[in-house]
Amino acid sequence: MAHVVTANCNDCKYTDCVEVCPVECFYHDDNMLYIDPSECIDCEACVPECPVQAIFAQDDVPDQWQSYIQINADKATALKDSGHITEKQAPKEGPGCKKP
Repeated sequence: MAHVVTANCNDCKYTDCVEVCPVECFYHDDNMLYIDPSECIDCEACVPECPVQAIFAQDDVPDQWQSYIQINADKATALKDSGHITEKQAPKEGPGCKKP
């Protein structure tokens, strides 16, 4: 089972979680982070590092965010060549961000 980045990260991108990931399974675009479900080892190291509570185990994703399971898989695949992220960056807080 993989972990999933959900709506709370959209337009409110913090990268604290990528630094603790032992398998470097995070990808990103301008709006948010994504976890590649084929690379995630379900270690949960990223969950407590997310200041906006956007990361859930796949089986625990709230009903309103179930679509993010497929979004993470699709986006991680699409971003394989250009969107891998392993180091913390400055936060991106857009107008929709609910800051921690």
